[in-house]
Amino acid sequence: MTTPSATQHSYPYQNEPTWSRSEKIIARTAFDAALGRELHEVIQEAKRMASQIQQSSDLWDLEHYLTERRKEIDRKYDYRYSRLTHVFGKPFV
Repeated sequence: MTTPSATQHSYPYQNEPTWSRSEKIIARTAFDAALGRELHEVIQEAKRMASQIQQSSDLWDLEHYLTERRKEIDRKYDYRYSRLTHVFGKPFV
């Protein structure tokens, strides 16, 4: 990735990197793989929790878990090129 010079005005923000076509392809692949792994983990945990539902409070615990995980994932995975360096800089747990 290269950073445009101060005199170049083709990119809206001076300090943001420009992405080559190949970098965009690699970034998309990495992004999709990380998101896929995280969603797979959420699915597995939701299945585990659902299999143990005994009473209504267990159902609401599952709903709460899914809501919180969705919020976390929505905050973490932002595929705007201006945000990708921040997305990739976060640990994928």
